[in-house]
Amino acid sequence: MDIMSLIIFLAIGALVGWLAGNLVKGSGFGLLGNIVVGIIGALLGGFLFGLFGITAGGLLGSIIMATIGAVILLFGVSLVKHA
Repeated sequence: MDIMSLIIFLAIGALVGWLAGNLVKGSGFGLLGNIVVGIIGALLGGFLFGLFGITAGGLLGSIIMATIGAVILLFGVSLVKHA
């Protein structure tokens, strides 16, 4: 992975984390938190969508899938946190 791919990967992770934070919590988590939430959400979304045989179609599909995974992640964390 070259440096440009890494920068794009981190930027998409930050975008996805920010989107999920705004949808679930109402605000973001800072740059590093958004990147972590976005990356873990992308892994979770890819796994869950893969169980149903659904693949992301291009960049927009990947962002949508990762955002859904990050929202599920944040929802699950909030359930555990309030229990």
